[in-house]
Amino acid sequence: MSVTIEKTAWGGWPNCYRISNGEIELIVTSDIGPRVMRCGFVGGQNFFRVFEDQMGKVGEKEWQFRGGHRIWLAPEDFTRTYARDNDPAEIEIHQGILTATQTIEPETGLRKQLVIRMDPEGTGVEILHRMQNTLPFAIRYASWALTMMAQGGTGVTGFPPRGRHEEILAPTNPLVMWAFTDLRDPRWLFLHKYLVLHHDPQNTDHTKLGLFNEKTWGAYILNGEMFLKKYTADHTKTYPDMGCSYETFASDGMLELETLGPLTEVEPGGWLDHTETWSLYRNVHLTEWSDDSLDQLFTPLLA
Repeated sequence: MSVTIEKTAWGGWPNCYRISNGEIELIVTSDIGPRVMRCGFVGGQNFFRVFEDQMGKVGEKEWQFRGGHRIWLAPEDFTRTYARDNDPAEIEIHQGILTATQTIEPETGLRKQLVIRMDPEGTGVEILHRMQNTLPFAIRYASWALTMMAQGGTGVTGFPPRGRHEEILAPTNPLVMWAFTDLRDPRWLFLHKYLVLHHDPQNTDHTKLGLFNEKTWGAYILNGEMFLKKYTADHTKTYPDMGCSYETFASDGMLELETLGPLTEVEPGGWLDHTETWSLYRNVHLTEWSDDSLDQLFTPLLA
């Protein structure tokens, strides 16, 4: 098999690009963005949440949830983070790699870019997130890659390797709360090795937790299939939000799997890069949400 990239209309936007190797497919918009709006097996469900009332629209004066996968600036800020991505993105295709580049954001002076490479066989995808500082002075920020998942599934991530008090005295990772985090929320399930967040379309409360794991990963299980994203963090560097390389958020509308890069001083003209790898899986049917059950699923995938 090989990777094909073809221009197509999708979701009301006339200028989208379908990337496929015959087994999986992505849809990237160029009418707005850069965003990946669809990810799934060919002919199958879309793992990503798409807000139907915002499909096909462009040029809004305020940031839109829209859906899909996007790149943001961290730490979160009402002005700099919520810069609009409602204008066209430039698309370049070279040797089976698609690059989608945003115009310079007037709110931040940043130019955002997604570089997407799909494996010719299997379900692997590499997403390089890039942000360029076009300002005449250095600024400090971090890359934040957010994937908005479809309703009704379950998000899973793992803690760093566990141990015994007699063996490890020092703390191993932060577990970070927000002011709206309520640990009594029934959507959360805390296991020994894993953090589980069930999505409930009827629960309108927002909830969020973050953590640091050098081998950062997040998975979403939906209707017997699974989306998995991975990222390698660096424990020697400083991360946003009290040290988070991973965050997960839920509302009634969607659940997000989020990875964060380290806070970095970026010089004028410089780029900040952040890479995730994605993969998809079929026939994921858990009989229980337990450490043993999740070990059987994830141990071979994360080795």
